[in-house]
Amino acid sequence: MEEEVVKMVINSVPNAKYCVTGATGYIGSWLVEALLQRGCIVHATVRDPEKSLHLLSLWKGGDQLKVFRADLHKEGSFDEAVKGCVGVFHVAASMQFNVNDKENTEAFVQANIIDPAIDGTINLLKSCLKSNSVKKVVFTSSISTISAKDINGKLKSIVDESCQIQTDILWNTQATGWVYALSKLLTEEAAFKFAKENGIDLVSVITTTVAGPFFTANVPASVKVLLSPLTGETENYKILSAVNARMGSIALVHIEDICNAHIFLMEHANAEGRYICSTQSCTLSNLAAQLSKEYSSPSMQSKTQKNYDKVPSEISSKKLKDLGFSYKHSIEEIVHQTIMCCLDYGYLPSV
Repeated sequence: MEEEVVKMVINSVPNAKYCVTGATGYIGSWLVEALLQRGCIVHATVRDPEKSLHLLSLWKGGDQLKVFRADLHKEGSFDEAVKGCVGVFHVAASMQFNVNDKENTEAFVQANIIDPAIDGTINLLKSCLKSNSVKKVVFTSSISTISAKDINGKLKSIVDESCQIQTDILWNTQATGWVYALSKLLTEEAAFKFAKENGIDLVSVITTTVAGPFFTANVPASVKVLLSPLTGETENYKILSAVNARMGSIALVHIEDICNAHIFLMEHANAEGRYICSTQSCTLSNLAAQLSKEYSSPSMQSKTQKNYDKVPSEISSKKLKDLGFSYKHSIEEIVHQTIMCCLDYGYLPSV
């Protein structure tokens, strides 16, 4: 499976030097490999270098790759990592979805989750300013910053980048995953504000549910969420159900396509603002049916699915496609490759 994972063919601009934050994560690790295969020089940042040992044997970057220890919470921590780079992919982010009852106060969430996330991104952008070499920053955003519901709570048929969720809704409803959504939303807003004020070219990629093969040491969170109708994992299924309720459908993207989109936007001179990256969207019940069609095991108890008869909201990737981007993988391929990788990993029992 590892050899299968790294077979990516992408047109390249050789010798360009890029920095990738959060390089040990799902998207970050694939992005590093994609850039190395293009012949680029990559500065990969990690908080704990020991966690990158597994990936170093897979990346095989040689002199093209340099790993830096960096902490978003320490100002100046990224100065060396971004030095000489023409572009920075800011993938690193906290994956905290909720807080417990004792911590469920606006003051606690603001001070311990929101402020550190914003400060960390601004610290990185300050390092980019100091470098005098960084021309563009691509920020990894999330579909959690988007809502398909209008002001009356009705689902829209088409959902695009303008359908940004309101912060007061997140604070007031505190639905599953609200802390992560709020952190992403406010951090992205702060990043665009700082970039505009300081002349930094910044674009963001709004990731949908990312799946497909992986070579991280652990099964990525998004993969666990996607497979929750099969595994029956309650907390992950709550997240998937919450996404379906808020968006009117589940939007999927293959890990290779999301990484290609990051690189495409980095290199496209006319890219600006936010871009939803979604191969296709489908209802939760249809997704569950696709998963069951691909894999079934008597030892696993699937979540019972409701039958959604309504036409799902379309999570539109038109803005990205209009710029010239095209997707390689269908939903069927995403599901198949995800399940095959999880079987190899042992996350799913063999049938």
